[in-house]
Amino acid sequence: MKLIVAVIKPFKLDDVREALSALGVSGITVTEVKGFGRQKGHTELYRGAEYVVDFLPKIKLEIAIEDERAEAVVETITKTAHTGKIGDGKIFIHALDQAIRIRTGQTGKEAL
Repeated sequence: MKLIVAVIKPFKLDDVREALSALGVSGITVTEVKGFGRQKGHTELYRGAEYVVDFLPKIKLEIAIEDERAEAVVETITKTAHTGKIGDGKIFIHALDQAIRIRTGQTGKEAL
């Protein structure tokens, strides 16, 4: 099993969710996060004062998936979240040792 963590631009969330649903992905955890990478921050004007926004809003998706479906999920996220501009995001893939469904006690792939 794999845990796929993707950080994407907020306006791409609906597109990515729909593409993953079409792929048969049944569960996604979505978190609103802030961060920066090469995109850095930007300057904003508020009530006449200029200030630097260091952390930009992003969306973090976490998807637990079977090993054999992980590559298709990564490709779908990459294709759907791509804008070609700086700040499109990143995808991290972690090995997932165990998953347990609390309600039923199922473990492993059955818990996904």
